[in-house]
Amino acid sequence: MNRNQNNSKIDFSLVLILMLLCLASCVAIFSAQSTGQYNENFLVKQIFWYAVGVAIIAGVISLDSDQLKKIAWYAYGFGIFLLLLLIVAPESIAREVNGAKSWFQLPGISLQPSEFVKVFIILALSRIIVEHQEKYLAKTLKTDLWLLIKIVGITFFPLILVMQQPDLGTSLVFIAIMLGMIFISGITWKIIVPLFMGGSLCGAGILYLVVWQPALLEKYLGVQEYQFGRIYSWLNPYNYQSSTGYHLTQSLLAIGSGETAGKGMGTRDVYLPESHSDFIFSVIGEEFGFIGASVLVSLFFLLIYHITKVALETKNSFYTCICVGVISAITFHVFQNIGMTVGVLPITGIPLPFISYGGSSLMGNMLAIGLIFSIRYHYRKYMFSNGE
Repeated sequence: MNRNQNNSKIDFSLVLILMLLCLASCVAIFSAQSTGQYNENFLVKQIFWYAVGVAIIAGVISLDSDQLKKIAWYAYGFGIFLLLLLIVAPESIAREVNGAKSWFQLPGISLQPSEFVKVFIILALSRIIVEHQEKYLAKTLKTDLWLLIKIVGITFFPLILVMQQPDLGTSLVFIAIMLGMIFISGITWKIIVPLFMGGSLCGAGILYLVVWQPALLEKYLGVQEYQFGRIYSWLNPYNYQSSTGYHLTQSLLAIGSGETAGKGMGTRDVYLPESHSDFIFSVIGEEFGFIGASVLVSLFFLLIYHITKVALETKNSFYTCICVGVISAITFHVFQNIGMTVGVLPITGIPLPFISYGGSSLMGNMLAIGLIFSIRYHYRKYMFSNGE
């Protein structure tokens, strides 16, 4: 008897994790909007976007490996088209918000294309890696270098378009996805080690120039002054408390005042703008303290662990690449968002996945998780097929 007949194709462990993240999001947003600078009911909207996300998962789960491969390039091309359209779109449908032209403002809805492009990049990179491995069974330094060029090239084009908006946070997510895919692509360490060492040295050099020689970066790279301000306020936020360091100092005060167990739900003393979106973790830290924040971090750990388990169990290389891409994106989001709220990393405007308010962000993340549901749905039917 095939044991799989007793197993559901739906990944209920992943369903439970998503339900808990949804609950945490609703509780945090309900508290955040009560003392925020807006009068909108973000909780109702977030519930609506979660419902839309469930519909997205229901649509994606039916797609198997071959179908995902077929649509990978179409999805990638569609994403590039949206990013290009955003650049030339008139102000009536794509106006600047907080200095960035990153959204389409349509009647009753705002959409940020780059949130979906993250997933499209994962699909495109997964296909190119698998096809390269199938074509070049005998690996050489030359074939590995060619694969690296293809991976960088696929990521580079949308990266440049997003940087034009400008959106540094999303650009960094693209890079995180690319690096994760490079690690599992099979490229020799003779290429990877020098590449990452060179990248680290470049990063350190840029940080040095930002702190000590900012005029050179502004002159030769065209980096805007406000982006320097984020670095300065990160290194010494209290010197910029009235300007670029305001969010960070308020976030540190909120999280610190929560202490071990927090002040209790709905009990907030620290005012923090945009606390329902990018700084939602500060709300959780203040109201539920170290314990509540640790529970949330543990949920993310369980999510990453679960996707990692899926990647290890499946025997399909294409599926494994997708899992790694999703893990890279979510891990970077969580690490960067929480890091910026506690002062470990600079503020980049990256939301906390599944928790921060935002329709595009949530739909993009649900689309990515939909791929994991699809993998579980389709590969489970092959398990124990030998009748053991």
